[in-house]
Amino acid sequence: MFRNLAPPKCHFHLLHLVNPFYSMVPSALVHENRIKEALGSTDLISEYSNMYSKICYAILFFYASESFVWQQDRSGSSNVCTTPECVSAAARLLQNIDPKVEPCENFYKYACGGWLEHHVIPETSSRHSVFDILRDKLEIVLKGVLEAKSDQDRDAFKKAKTLYNSCMNETLIEQRDSQPLMQLIDSIGDWPVASEDWNSTAEEAWSLEDTLATLTSQYHKKVLLDMYVWTDDRDSKSHIIYIDQPGLGMPSRDYYFNDGNYKKVREAYLQFMVSIAKIARKDRNLTQDDDRVMEEMVQVLELETDIANATSPAEERHDVTVLYNKMTLTELQESFNFNGFNWTRFVTGVLSSVAVEVKPEEDVVVYSAPYLEKMNNVLAKHTIRTMQNYLTWHTVMERVSSLSRRFRDTRAHYRKALYGTTVEDARWRDCVRYVQSSMENAVGALYVRETFAGESKRMVGDLISKIQEAYVETLEELSWMDDQSKQKAREKALAIKEHIGYPDHILEDNNVKLDEEYAYLNFSEDYYFENILENLQADAQKILKKLREPVDPDMWIIGAAVVNAFYSPNRNQIVFPAGILQPPFFSKHQLQALNFGGIGMVIGHEITHGFDDNGRNFDKDGNMLNWWSNYSAEHFKDQSQCMVQQYGRFTWKLAGGQNVSGINTLGENIADNGGVRQAYKAYMKWLEREGEELRLPGLDMDHKQLFFLNFAQVWCGAYRPEYASHSIKTDSHSPLEYRVLGSLQNFGAFSEAFQCKPGTPMNPDMKCRVW
Repeated sequence: MFRNLAPPKCHFHLLHLVNPFYSMVPSALVHENRIKEALGSTDLISEYSNMYSKICYAILFFYASESFVWQQDRSGSSNVCTTPECVSAAARLLQNIDPKVEPCENFYKYACGGWLEHHVIPETSSRHSVFDILRDKLEIVLKGVLEAKSDQDRDAFKKAKTLYNSCMNETLIEQRDSQPLMQLIDSIGDWPVASEDWNSTAEEAWSLEDTLATLTSQYHKKVLLDMYVWTDDRDSKSHIIYIDQPGLGMPSRDYYFNDGNYKKVREAYLQFMVSIAKIARKDRNLTQDDDRVMEEMVQVLELETDIANATSPAEERHDVTVLYNKMTLTELQESFNFNGFNWTRFVTGVLSSVAVEVKPEEDVVVYSAPYLEKMNNVLAKHTIRTMQNYLTWHTVMERVSSLSRRFRDTRAHYRKALYGTTVEDARWRDCVRYVQSSMENAVGALYVRETFAGESKRMVGDLISKIQEAYVETLEELSWMDDQSKQKAREKALAIKEHIGYPDHILEDNNVKLDEEYAYLNFSEDYYFENILENLQADAQKILKKLREPVDPDMWIIGAAVVNAFYSPNRNQIVFPAGILQPPFFSKHQLQALNFGGIGMVIGHEITHGFDDNGRNFDKDGNMLNWWSNYSAEHFKDQSQCMVQQYGRFTWKLAGGQNVSGINTLGENIADNGGVRQAYKAYMKWLEREGEELRLPGLDMDHKQLFFLNFAQVWCGAYRPEYASHSIKTDSHSPLEYRVLGSLQNFGAFSEAFQCKPGTPMNPDMKCRVW
């Protein structure tokens, strides 16, 4: 979700975001999925779905009204809420249900069966869910504010709109065609496969250290090595250099070795590589040597496969205390001198771009010791020519989406193999996403001004306090944790800092901080490609400069126009952007059963991340510090292992019958289980204080059942098989269905609310609980 403002390890979010192929600034928080395109024609399926929804809601409104009259006559007094918001909520809940399914058999299918029947995955999407629909609606709002013209716009807004307009200027992008790409290739040392000038002389002058330094500092491109600056895990007030293993061209290492759909993706990836190289040769007026191109790109894929094999799989990267290895630059050189690589030259080259000097005693944190140990053998196997081809390919690949149509068309086969999508999004959606991800605060301000009710901040803050209190009370129920560790957990929970909605300064007209954030950017509506490069360089340098700056404890880790939520262990901070503070998660007008089951569960989920298998390693101040007794630590592992095994037994047919990885999803599963438990406890206490709520019209459900129903329906969604195969290897969250089933199977209060008999699928004898 971010523009690499942090390493992926540093933040935990509520839902994995899919944005196939629109690679903008490097980002751990990229977004997506869509409904019908609001600019142009609507396909038949979308049109049918919209018509069906309108008819269904009209019928439900009538039914709800009749039901209200009947209940009022029967009881003599109204116990049913008939406000428009309640009727709308009842209609939504009813429409999503499949009444043919028994709740105690499969609550997800009961709660979401109707939703799945009424929704078809758009051709542009790899996954379609409640989250994705909310994002689609948010993007329509952003489109409106970015296209609105105003003479009163402040500088930040003007720059965001200029960037958006440059992205939308397809006519000029087509006219410029490959020109900006060729200039980029020249600036990073050429592309041997598409050059007749690359020879032995060029190889002699070539330096891996200098090339990687240029890519890191000027283009924010992390290839072969990932060097970044972030908060020191062991000192949350300071920044430090991190060295980690890089990302790969394909989503995970599994695509390089596995058969089945993964092999199909691998073959499509090679075809994509070859197609772009051929275009580059043609546009440079070189002879079309297809055999040579294929041979060289196969060599690139072999190098990338060796790199993938050297990386550690996700299952081996869960213990941050093991990953963290602090050493000096001198010690780094002595420990990992692969193929004569000069670490000082590389690090100095990167940081010289922001005029930061480093000395041999500069501290660095190595997060990827096993990878670095293997790199000597990897690099020794491959020629300089192949390495430069590889580095340039990775840089070019990320820019294809910014070029003319003939470049973008080359990825269609790869996109279909990887995500199952056959149609690209409307151009405006791509442009909205790019501007939102690269100018989060500017776009966030435009969004909040347009849609967000200020009162929501206070109400959500009150919910956070109630759920923090519930978490603290829950500690007393845990027999596996001793008093010493409970006290430390209590202190950490109460010290969690919250960010709700948006940072205040982005709405303050007299506060220059927002404009200053983008003062270094000078966009042109005529040069979209160059605007992107300027953004990449600015982002890279913004991060690198932090090395000599103190940590800002109040910095927002994400923008306001985002449908997600986050926890940062380095800051012990939870964030709930304005984008998620809407129905079905939250509304000041809907029943508290729905608010606690929606945003309440989200709040509990993020709080629990502070105590999952990774967050538990950090103290209340965000420092990696062992505050656990040996007794509690061992029992935490035992309790967690129960969940590893439980979720590892879920078999996902859509992903070719693969089982969910209980190890990779452990942190999110702990958070899901803790979140729903804490939110429910907080809601029960609210009922004790405020009294029982009115019922919803047309729904024969009490307030406890409504809590669980809204919780489940937040996760309604469908995947394409190709994306399921991708998600099961790359997503730290369990598939949507199993997030619901796993959490509720472990929670006795759910079985009580729906009267599920012991031994039924939703009330198994064996239950897991961490928090």
